[in-house]
Amino acid sequence: MTETARREAIMPNTLPAAPAVNNTYSYGVRAGDTLYIAGMVSFAADGSIVGEGDIAAQVDQALHNMAEVVTAAGGTMDDVVATTTYLVDVTAAPVVSAARARWFTGPVKPTHTVVGVAALGRPQFLVEIEAVAHLG
Repeated sequence: MTETARREAIMPNTLPAAPAVNNTYSYGVRAGDTLYIAGMVSFAADGSIVGEGDIAAQVDQALHNMAEVVTAAGGTMDDVVATTTYLVDVTAAPVVSAARARWFTGPVKPTHTVVGVAALGRPQFLVEIEAVAHLG
């Protein structure tokens, strides 16, 4: 089996195709039982940005988009084992923690790293969350 045959792009039709196509990436890549999830932002299915200026709305949309990728790969949010959250304003970390409590409800919570950044891919984005999931 070739290396490419063991990898699968996960591109849910509930997420806008253009950002991934235009920037040459997959929303998720499944390699065996491991799912690598690209940084999720607050895109709506139509490509518009949800929650401009509203960190809580953006975090919820980013986690919703993450759930779409995990589901498309055959898993659930309980399968997420690690996350990295990039915040334009790290004082918003408690908002992220509150959203994580709603989205990650399984008995084992994923690891969480928060990184403060000067900017994200578009000036409207306040948060981006990438993850790794183990699908067993």
